[in-house]
Amino acid sequence: MTTARFEAIRTTERLAEVGPAWMALWAASGALVFQSHAWVSAWWASAPDRERRALAIVLAWRGDDLVGVLPLAIVRRRGFRVLEWAAKDCSDFGDALLADRADHTLVRGMWRHAGQAGGFDLAYLNRLLPDAAARSLLQQEGGGVRLRLNHRDEANWRVRGPWTTGQAWFEAQSKKTRQNYRRGQKSLSERGPLAFRQLGPDEPLGPVLDRLTTFKRAWLQRHDLASTAFYDEGSRALPAMVQVLAEAGLLHAFVLKCGGAVVAVSINFVQAGAMMAFVTTYDPEVERASPGMVLMMDYIMWSIDHGLHTVDFLCGDEGFKGRFGTESLTLASMTGARTPQGSAAQLVDRAQHAWRQRFRKSRGVVGETATADIAA
Repeated sequence: MTTARFEAIRTTERLAEVGPAWMALWAASGALVFQSHAWVSAWWASAPDRERRALAIVLAWRGDDLVGVLPLAIVRRRGFRVLEWAAKDCSDFGDALLADRADHTLVRGMWRHAGQAGGFDLAYLNRLLPDAAARSLLQQEGGGVRLRLNHRDEANWRVRGPWTTGQAWFEAQSKKTRQNYRRGQKSLSERGPLAFRQLGPDEPLGPVLDRLTTFKRAWLQRHDLASTAFYDEGSRALPAMVQVLAEAGLLHAFVLKCGGAVVAVSINFVQAGAMMAFVTTYDPEVERASPGMVLMMDYIMWSIDHGLHTVDFLCGDEGFKGRFGTESLTLASMTGARTPQGSAAQLVDRAQHAWRQRFRKSRGVVGETATADIAA
């Protein structure tokens, strides 16, 4: 086999130049859209805080053929330079992109090259599925930044089962769940005719995304939560990512209308026979009628009726996911220090985690507590 040649991408211009080769590799690999050139490029073009970020993407070539991509970026956070997945803020799963997913030697070679290129203090690679190719970096030997499993796990809930129709899935739910769905439908219908539907490919997305953003900002404000880059005033991030899904032919956008007005929106995409629930939100003014729950149950039934074997709620452990999910995967994270500053940060992080664990145990608290840190 031809020896691989590695390249580090640091500029926007070079990122654009490798687009055709990267997209061809992505299309042939069957990888998720999060590892595509279009996704990473859209994130980079729309990132609202580019001044504190830098590209650190590693490519692997064999001759003229692109055979691997390690999509990385560096961000300055709390005085440290952190190496993380490119487009981390808008991607639910992180991984390398490979022509041969079993080529762990190639992954390790790209990782060594990233370490040699430098420019970071600490590496933090998260949201790793159990079969992620990047997990092979835990066995990295000889050179490079050594990675270890980190305590920050995340959940990935999925709906998967033997149902052949959406109605069969619905009837398999608890009596309380079915009653809540019907109660929500009835409550919303009192405001006007209720309709669930999928947006057509030629329908404009702008108005729906505007409604989604308005709902999300209002919901975040009502619950006293901080906004994200997707929903900040003037942000182009969400429209850019949705456009990538549309152009790739993956987008499935669903709306719930009440009296002609949109009261809930779900931006989803379909890959490998699975409905991926990317962003779902609802009008907080009608929260008591549970429009988000009604819409979610509607698109689950739609997915089963259309032959999809899985509804994937992607990253996050929100309560509704556990209530409806039939299986859960653990998304792992890895960290590694490259500089003395990075080593010091790791030591502090481990000490703080150990202290929090002891504190929670003494108080009888179960589960992690969200904290602000350099990996956030």
